[in-house]
Amino acid sequence: MSEALQELGNHLEMKRSDCVLSWEVAFGELTVTIAPSSLVSFVDFLKTDGASKFSSLVDITAVDYPTRAKRFDVIYHFLSMYQNHRIRIRTQIREDEMVPSIIDVYPASNWFEREIFDMFGILFTGHPDLRRILTDYGFRGYPLRKDFPTTGYTEVRYDEVQKRVVYEPVSLVQEYRQFDFMSPWEGAQYILPGDDKAKEGAK
Repeated sequence: MSEALQELGNHLEMKRSDCVLSWEVAFGELTVTIAPSSLVSFVDFLKTDGASKFSSLVDITAVDYPTRAKRFDVIYHFLSMYQNHRIRIRTQIREDEMVPSIIDVYPASNWFEREIFDMFGILFTGHPDLRRILTDYGFRGYPLRKDFPTTGYTEVRYDEVQKRVVYEPVSLVQEYRQFDFMSPWEGAQYILPGDDKAKEGAK
């Protein structure tokens, strides 16, 4: 399989040297890095090229690197059932950059791109209906960014008096506690039933 992926990587680099920035086979998978401007053209080639035939879009996701100039990696996973190959496509963008939608090539990308917009705030140009898909209307922030607080900004609860769902700023009802991580069995001032028998057996 590794040899087949090496051949595929060489094939893609030779045929689409205008798109491929780099590629590598690691952990039994082929990863190809391309520029965002080449994305639509390249995935169309993956789908139609006779040696590739990546007919199925498996997933699209993103990774946040807040300290990096090109903050986000947008990752695409494709499957070729004809060639029995999988491929990972990676493109890197700055926080203020947009990614072209591949919905015209792979209609299945519709909800994947909406999810990435919802979770990371990455915009896809050419998407016909780019709106949140997992979070609620009026949600603030992007939950999968590394700088998003783990508590979030608002909490939702049902109010019995108002008989409706209400949104409130997050308030921690208990202060953060300090733990000494000592086992509950250490330093105990009492003897549990059966402990005395264990001591007798040790004698």
